[in-house]
Amino acid sequence: MNKTRILTSSLLLTTFLATAQQRTIQVLSATIKDKKIENAEVLLQKNGSQTVVGRTDLNGNVHINASFNDDNNATVIIKKAGYSTLVAKCPCDNLTYAISPTMQNLDGMRIVLSWGASPSDLDAHLAYGSNHIYWDHKEGSNANLDVDDINSYGPETITIEQKNNGQEYIFSIHDYSDRKNPNTMNLSNSQAKVFVYIGSSLVRTYYVPRNMQGNLWTVFKLNANGEMEDINTMNRINLDASEVNNIMLHPHDAITATMNYDISNAESLNAEGENAYHRKDYQTAISYYNQAIQEDPNYGQAYGNLGLAYKKAGKNAEAIWANRKAITLARGSNANVVRAGSYYNIGRIYEDKSQFANALRMYQLAKINNANVVYDKAIQRMNAKM
Repeated sequence: MNKTRILTSSLLLTTFLATAQQRTIQVLSATIKDKKIENAEVLLQKNGSQTVVGRTDLNGNVHINASFNDDNNATVIIKKAGYSTLVAKCPCDNLTYAISPTMQNLDGMRIVLSWGASPSDLDAHLAYGSNHIYWDHKEGSNANLDVDDINSYGPETITIEQKNNGQEYIFSIHDYSDRKNPNTMNLSNSQAKVFVYIGSSLVRTYYVPRNMQGNLWTVFKLNANGEMEDINTMNRINLDASEVNNIMLHPHDAITATMNYDISNAESLNAEGENAYHRKDYQTAISYYNQAIQEDPNYGQAYGNLGLAYKKAGKNAEAIWANRKAITLARGSNANVVRAGSYYNIGRIYEDKSQFANALRMYQLAKINNANVVYDKAIQRMNAKM
């Protein structure tokens, strides 16, 4: 290499170092208090820029030099064997993320909250039936609070080991630091994110509504059939933590966040997913369908496609979740047919796992929505096995 090339290379390197900015991210376990995750792969991505990769050290920290802005157009991805892959929109510098060990139950769910430096104490609350899980009551029927955090960043983690049939679940975030300040903007400005895991997958991510007053963010619910429904409301309350469930179960004066969805981009991503599915590249299809859902969480077709892709990829718990969401979003003249088909698909998964009572219930719901001899035969088959 001649001297001119050496000088040019040195100049380019100097320019890159001058424009690159170091990002620091910490990775913890979602289920074990203060456990640092070593050797996790952390990727920062932004369209039009090169992906930057780093690995966490013994303290779960990674320092990455990236030349692009740490803004809403950038994405952080965290991977580790034995854990579900985490994907989140930035800003992500100086934040902590908690990754979830993969789950085995078909009807389990793990909900993980993380946030920024302020406020110091956000609390996860889960209310269902006579159960109210939060920091002062950590165990309920088939569910528990794994991790409680009071010193910023999180995580706060609630795991539903097995959903109770026929019960409705409500999940909320309470700003405990501002529990006596109903008009606070601190929760809205906290950078709070809620990650929902089923099986081995991150299936849904929620971001706290911005520029809204309130100290109670009610995020989503599971209805009596286990179907997930977004709520995304803010409440201004002045209650002790033990009373938060009363507002969760019987809301009043809640303000629904206005969300702007990019429907055209969701349709494009769904089409890319369909192309990958037809190539039998199911993992890529799943990625595209999930991106479509993040762009438009009410896109029923993407959920139906996602359920098929999950099933082909052997991700049964995730397939059940996606089919349930497709049921919730079914609209129009063929809604009953869509719901019936989704119930039947769920029933087949339960039947394959020898959970015949659950399979029977799904087949019966399929028949209620759309009479079909296939559903009749499935019901007869389950009755014979029970």
